[in-house]
Amino acid sequence: METRRSKRNAGDKEVTAVQMKVVQKSSRTALASKRLRYSPPLPRAGARHRSKKHNMENIQRKENEDSSHSENSDAEVTNGKGLSAYELERLENIRQNQAFLSSLKLFQASKDLKQSSARRQPSKRGLTRKPAVVKEVVPSRRSLRLQNKQAEVLTLPPEPRETEVVKQTKKPPGPLPMEPVNMAEGSELPPQFLQLCSEVSSRERGVELDLKEYCSLLKKMRISEDQVAKVVKERIFSAAFHPASTSLLMAAGDKYGKVGIWSVGGDWGDDGVLLFEPHTRPVGCLAFSKAHPAQLLSLSYDGSLRCMDVEKGAFDDVYGIEDGLKTFDFLSHDCATLVVGDWYGNVAIVDRRTPGTSHESLHSLDPKVVRCVSVHPLQQQYVAVAESREVSIYDARCLKKTRSQPVSQLQGHSLSISSCYFSPCTGNRVLTSCMDNYVRIYDTSAMMTEAPLLTSIRHDMRTGRWLSKLSAVWDPKQEDCLLVGSMSRPRRVQVFHESGRLLHIFKDNEHLSTVLSVTAFHPTRNAILGGNASGRLHVFSD
Repeated sequence: METRRSKRNAGDKEVTAVQMKVVQKSSRTALASKRLRYSPPLPRAGARHRSKKHNMENIQRKENEDSSHSENSDAEVTNGKGLSAYELERLENIRQNQAFLSSLKLFQASKDLKQSSARRQPSKRGLTRKPAVVKEVVPSRRSLRLQNKQAEVLTLPPEPRETEVVKQTKKPPGPLPMEPVNMAEGSELPPQFLQLCSEVSSRERGVELDLKEYCSLLKKMRISEDQVAKVVKERIFSAAFHPASTSLLMAAGDKYGKVGIWSVGGDWGDDGVLLFEPHTRPVGCLAFSKAHPAQLLSLSYDGSLRCMDVEKGAFDDVYGIEDGLKTFDFLSHDCATLVVGDWYGNVAIVDRRTPGTSHESLHSLDPKVVRCVSVHPLQQQYVAVAESREVSIYDARCLKKTRSQPVSQLQGHSLSISSCYFSPCTGNRVLTSCMDNYVRIYDTSAMMTEAPLLTSIRHDMRTGRWLSKLSAVWDPKQEDCLLVGSMSRPRRVQVFHESGRLLHIFKDNEHLSTVLSVTAFHPTRNAILGGNASGRLHVFSD
């Protein structure tokens, strides 16, 4: 035992001597020598100890490696700065990396991205929000038990009768006065507004332009701060241009039955906005009468179809059911006859000249729903109906109460169809929008049993539950061009040719930052509108 202990002590002394020798060679390698410090492993029970000769060979090898490292370190002369060649190479790599990162301009790009992604303030024009009502501060309630008082004996009120619990779902029948909600009670309509609504457009539809001239007109259309305004209080479900050409006059219907009229540059109401409340549920369809511009027809999910007659100053009843009206279109040039579709798959023929608010005939077409109806512009007996999964064209003269046979069918849709429209001039095309992310154009010039598909345009139509459905619409001035909103960023509105070619994109980073679900072309001027989910209308014009 003494011999083994003495040998181990002698080995430790030799290791210490070797370490001291390494340290004395170069003071700059102190850290390196510290890393090479040898610490023999603790003996484990039952394990063989390394021989002295083997330990000395390891020590000698480490001594040689350290000596060579020290000599190399001393040999690396640094041009007067006290740095080795390795450190100089490292600093050069750092400098090159920093220069490369500076050339990428990442900090400036990050700053620009933060500024672009910052939430822009919506336009303050149009309807204004009411100031928040300050709640009355009442003292905190204390129980009668803590106040050492007797409990009060309360008597319950009598149960309400069945007639008293019925909730009113629509406005009462009969004419409703045109009283703007955003003006003082008893205020009269502005004379300028009455004059503008009664204006008949002096412009007539001219010859169609070629695509080059048409695109140049689209590029001239711009949006400014004055052309954005809050027209209704909630999400816009429908919107339409008035045919007047001297000023841009628009109407929009929202989620809770309100109809807003806005004149760009008007000085009445709230920045030219007048708000009315003829319905109680979403206004699904709006249209100005082509024969009488002073009349605006509005249809609501609450089952009422009314006509806003500016000359009379009232909303007249046109047609009414219990609930569930969805869409309508004019079935005659004088706009006296209408075709109306509802949520239950029925189509009604309504004549406004007949006393009362009932239909002339009712026809069951689809077991689920009728989402859109469109009348042929020339042969007005043909009606395109967007049913649950297909579009059918019927002859209104041959409709039956049930199982009516279509004249032509437009097939190829795999999901629900949101809209269908005949082309505005000849009716030789039908434009459909479907939730399967396609906008389709069919050839209806020959009225074949199955209309041939001309074009399918891939387009994102998945708006979700908080936005109105996207629907492509024709340009009344250009037979072969259409307009549709977009879900892409930055927010935009797109114009396509019937061949599927993208002609123009309307976008503006400053004044357009939301999805414009509801879109429309002006019938005579170079202008478009778009309505969003907060009740604002955006107008691009030349």
